[in-house]
Amino acid sequence: MKRLALCLALWVAAAAPGLADRIPLSRVSAYLNSFTTAQADFTQVNADGSISTGRLSLQRPGRARFEYDPPNEGLVIAGGGQVAIFDAKSNQPPEKYPLAKTPLSIILQRNVDLTRARMVVGHDGDATSTRVVAQDPEHPEYGTIALVFTGDPVELRQWVITDDTGQATTVILGEMKTGVDLSARLFSIVQETAARIQD
Repeated sequence: MKRLALCLALWVAAAAPGLADRIPLSRVSAYLNSFTTAQADFTQVNADGSISTGRLSLQRPGRARFEYDPPNEGLVIAGGGQVAIFDAKSNQPPEKYPLAKTPLSIILQRNVDLTRARMVVGHDGDATSTRVVAQDPEHPEYGTIALVFTGDPVELRQWVITDDTGQATTVILGEMKTGVDLSARLFSIVQETAARIQD
């Protein structure tokens, strides 16, 4: 009986290589905590199938900037606990939402700990990549963020944010440069709003 159980265990392990190949959550967390600033070009696939490109800047904790290329030319800034969406074709103030109510806040925390209870709701992978699906354990209704990493060395390659309405947005990252110098002005919603009013 023991031999049969051992054979079954080996068969399951062989049939599900993703469980063995996936990057441990502790290692993924350590990677995200290894830098406070980063920049990368990105391609965004929206829920309606449309595609946008642009440049992403991150500064943990709590700051991000998505600058979209023409013809979109939109701008999204996370800073000061808010997320602001600027419309290049409008003179109106930006739409604002609490950062804490978006799944993006998970990777913008001062200390990312994906091993926290109920934070990760999916963790799989294969020989080429690992996918981690995370949520706010206190507010799962805010949606999820699915992060895709490659290993050796660990690098964030893309994420998929599914909001509270079930709409999914995919962001595919180009080469990410970490440890870059970024101006605080990039993440100031107040200064960006004032500059647009003056224009």
